[in-house]
Amino acid sequence: MSRVVTHELIHAFDHCRAHVHWFSDVRHLACSEIRAASLSGDCSLLNEIFRLRFGLRRHHQICVRDRAALSIVAVRNISREEAQKAVDDVFESCFNDREPFGRIPHTKMYARYAHRDFQNRDRYYSNI
Repeated sequence: MSRVVTHELIHAFDHCRAHVHWFSDVRHLACSEIRAASLSGDCSLLNEIFRLRFGLRRHHQICVRDRAALSIVAVRNISREEAQKAVDDVFESCFNDREPFGRIPHTKMYARYAHRDFQNRDRYYSNI
C-alpha cells in the first residue's frame, strides 16, 4: 500500500512542481511515470523477484522503462510503441531527477537517509 501511495504522491509532486500537461503532452506523462516507477519502490529487486522478472545488470532501469510504458498505455489510447518512444525520449533526465527524495529509496534504511537529507537540505547552503 505504501508503494502505491508513494507512486501517486510523486505524481502530485510533479503536478505542483513542474506544471505537467497530463492530457496534451505524452512526454510529460512519461516523465512523471518514470519518476514514480523509480522512486516509489515499484522496481525494487524484491518486487522484481516476485514478478519473476529480474536480472543482475541494470534491472532497475529496465523495470522503470517497462513500468512507465505500461502505465502510459493504461491511461492513454496509444500503442505500446508510441509509449515506449515517449519514455525513451525523456528517460535520462527524468530517471536522474530524484526530487523530493534526493536518492532512490530502495529500502527503509535508504528512505530514512532520504528523510534525513530532506531535513538537512538548507543546512549546507545557508552560509552561501
